[in-house]
Amino acid sequence: MKRCIGKKMSLVASACVLVLATGCGTDSGKTVGGTDPGAEGFQPPDIPMKDALAGMEGQVSILAWPGYAEDGSTDKSVDWVSAFESDTGCQANVKYFGTSDEAVQLMKTGEYDVVSASGDASLRLIASGDVAPVNTDLVTNYGDIEPFLKDQPWNSVKGQMYGVPHGWGANLLMYNTKDVKPAPTSWSAVFDDASAYSGKVTSYDSPIYIADAALYLMTKQPDLGIKDPYALDADQLAAAVDLLKKQKEHVSEYWSDYLKEIQAFSTGDSVIGTTWEVIAQVAQGEGVPVDAILPAEGSTGWSDTWMISADSQNSNCAYAWMDYITSPKAQAAVAEYFGEAPANTKACALTSDPSFCDTYHATDAAYAAQIHYWTTPIEQCLDGRTDVKCTDYGAWTQAWTEIKG
Repeated sequence: MKRCIGKKMSLVASACVLVLATGCGTDSGKTVGGTDPGAEGFQPPDIPMKDALAGMEGQVSILAWPGYAEDGSTDKSVDWVSAFESDTGCQANVKYFGTSDEAVQLMKTGEYDVVSASGDASLRLIASGDVAPVNTDLVTNYGDIEPFLKDQPWNSVKGQMYGVPHGWGANLLMYNTKDVKPAPTSWSAVFDDASAYSGKVTSYDSPIYIADAALYLMTKQPDLGIKDPYALDADQLAAAVDLLKKQKEHVSEYWSDYLKEIQAFSTGDSVIGTTWEVIAQVAQGEGVPVDAILPAEGSTGWSDTWMISADSQNSNCAYAWMDYITSPKAQAAVAEYFGEAPANTKACALTSDPSFCDTYHATDAAYAAQIHYWTTPIEQCLDGRTDVKCTDYGAWTQAWTEIKG
């Protein structure tokens, strides 16, 4: 799942389909993530880390999600790349990608210096040796980034950061306030209790949505032993698949285009389902009677990371970009245009909407702690188990095909 939604809602959401690949780990049994010592992962390749900055090379190739590196070509009033070029003397050559899988493949060409990687892509880039560890001492704005985004399993290995956090958000439960009463507080509204809204439940169209079912089962069926919704053994995956097959009987449509979800809630074809904060905001702005909540079980979500190519020929400009794009002014511009919480919360004082950061819970560590951020499922169980193999994304893809029929 990936958000392609700017403030003006002008980007093509149909291009934003999350594609994950399998096999980002080895059998080394090494720890992944500075704050997750129990997670079994991989031994990253021995890639040198930059130890000092030197003169700017004059250019940098940036691989980014649409909305992350705007230079005025999409909208003349939306431009933070030009200021970077003026400040640093580094010409920014920006290419947008539509899926995480596309980003991973493009980084393998060695043609790009930095990439905005989501959690489903970052581990693959580390394991393949396509990105280098990041010397955060060379990023002056790094100290202002929220601590709960640093040293996490999707952006670090054994305490070593492989990037600089950019922005984050949760996948929420949206419902029509007139048709859904009482107001839901749990994901049970779209799973065990979905029959109450049969034919008007909407779910996201991607294998990664299996993690949403697994997250619900963590609380609903604790005997399954699910500790991480991205670490499912065969039995746990089967339980999530069974739950999603039952849900399918009540689903009106699986969506991947934000416009279609807004339209479905506007017409009443859908009254409850998963969403993003920015979609709820737009729907409310159009007069649709909806609300969006973070359910009691928590949610899945995203945390994106700027990473540097292991083969970058413009590493000084690349570091300059990572520093600039995490500065308060740039973070404010990106967050409001894109629709997500900024990693550097000094940006909150610079947003045009004074309440923006409150709406997106930018400084709320307790809120962020309830989010299980996307991570690629691999055979090495990310919850630390070593007595079983977990299912990888290939198995999830097959399961999703079976669910939808």
